[in-house]
Amino acid sequence: MKILVTGGLGFIGSHTVVELQDKGFEVIIIDDCSNADEKVLDGIEKITGIKPIFEKLDLKDRYKVEDFFQRNQDIEGVIHFAASKAVGESVEKPLLYYENNIGTLVYILKELSKKNKASFIFSSSCTVYGQADKMPISENAPVKEAESPYGNTKQMGEEIIRDTCKVTPTLNAIALRYFNPMGAHPSVQIGELPIGVPQNLVPFITQTGIGLRKELSVFGDDYPTEDGTCIRDYIYVVDLAKAHVVALERLLASKNIENYEVFNVGTGKGSSVLEVIGSFERVSGKKLNYKIVGRRPGDITTAYADTTKANTILGWKSQYSLDEAMKSAWDWEQKIRK
Repeated sequence: MKILVTGGLGFIGSHTVVELQDKGFEVIIIDDCSNADEKVLDGIEKITGIKPIFEKLDLKDRYKVEDFFQRNQDIEGVIHFAASKAVGESVEKPLLYYENNIGTLVYILKELSKKNKASFIFSSSCTVYGQADKMPISENAPVKEAESPYGNTKQMGEEIIRDTCKVTPTLNAIALRYFNPMGAHPSVQIGELPIGVPQNLVPFITQTGIGLRKELSVFGDDYPTEDGTCIRDYIYVVDLAKAHVVALERLLASKNIENYEVFNVGTGKGSSVLEVIGSFERVSGKKLNYKIVGRRPGDITTAYADTTKANTILGWKSQYSLDEAMKSAWDWEQKIRK
């Protein structure tokens, strides 16, 4: 079966391509390389023995999207990662985020709506919950007003897919709400490649550990948590990638109950910023240079997943511990700095 992965050279996308190829799917990647490197294709090939088909294409160009689907009418499913994802940047450049994250989604759904049967997996986010009223966060938790244009594009994206599914019985979709992906492939052939200053905690930790950054700023130690720092659910990227394949297989086998479904993807366990730093210090044997600074606007106190629905309905469960995921991130950092 031929599967399109948009943003397939990115962090989560590339790991998902590996898992798809390992399951025997034929993969086509579309990426505009605005936040990814074509060399990732070589890493995927080294792991799987197969170089996926790649088209460098800007999904904001509606005519190119139409032409692509015209040329590839045998695509059975789409996993849609392609999106801008930096919260801070989205506040500064909201129109860029709405054009890139919403426009491209609409163009793809338009093409899938023309097909006799289409399966669509959407890369969503736990940001849709904001600061949830209770922990762990289940899929029934209310979607709160977004804290940023980025978060808003994930909420709007889900609404657009749901509305499209309502009137398109041939379209089946699953939105996966990720918590905090981290780590690298155990082969150390692919991993997280942030451009510029990392927006995520783990690559900032590993870059500080290797000496690329002077120190890590911990934003606030006065939150109502055990050690005063924010708590998040850190999930190993390979576990997350496998969840996409399981979700896609559910749709391809017509096992879905409704033609639009939502699942949380996390570990079900929260770790504080200081616990994540402790994990790095354990696996690397190094002391991390960090300092406590003031809170950062927009940061929520606690977010971790209730994974019951994914565990029972999808039959998927995260396998890797925080330390195992952290070790892969540290191995990757050391490799790319060489």
